[in-house]
Amino acid sequence: MQDTFLVPTPGTLVTCELAIKRSRFITYLTRVDDEAAAREFIAEIKHTYPDARHHCSAFIYAVDDANPVERSSDDGEPSGTAGMPMLDTLRGSGLSNIAAVVVRYFGGIKLGTGGLVRAYSDAVAAGLPQVVPVRRSRQDIFTLELPHTDAGRIEADLRGRGYAIVDTVYGAGVELHIACNPGEGEALAGIVAGLTSGAAAPKEAGTRWVEYPV
Repeated sequence: MQDTFLVPTPGTLVTCELAIKRSRFITYLTRVDDEAAAREFIAEIKHTYPDARHHCSAFIYAVDDANPVERSSDDGEPSGTAGMPMLDTLRGSGLSNIAAVVVRYFGGIKLGTGGLVRAYSDAVAAGLPQVVPVRRSRQDIFTLELPHTDAGRIEADLRGRGYAIVDTVYGAGVELHIACNPGEGEALAGIVAGLTSGAAAPKEAGTRWVEYPV
């Protein structure tokens, strides 16, 4: 799995509709971070359109230290004409942690194998430009303990330099949790030393996934 990739903004829900030879193709796209979330999303769309003939689906999500999980379903369409074309379109988007469901209401005109492949691909592709991505990166986390009198100034300076403050803990002092790119801990330590005249130093606190605007 890559240490940096694009995912939809949390809370994303995109919908669009295509009409192809009298058939309606209603597309839904959302962010999913695991299989349970993807299955729940598919079930919700099926519940919303119980009278539709097909609810075809595809999803991709990342797994730590493993290949991404990819699933698709033709849901009654001829094998390989719906779910896999949808999955291929998601792959081509460069996005991970995304699910697509395309609801089809049959219009009475058969599209044929090639027509179905194009229709389901186009249905997903039509919604993708509406998805707002964020960059998900595995970051090194450092904690930094500061007195209340200095915390606001130093936090603002670090943010201005592009560091993400992923958590702030208030107590007798203030503990900032700072995310930085792997291998850049020494640079962070140098910046902190300059800001505090050597009175404080960041401490390693593992890694975590952090999301940044694109």
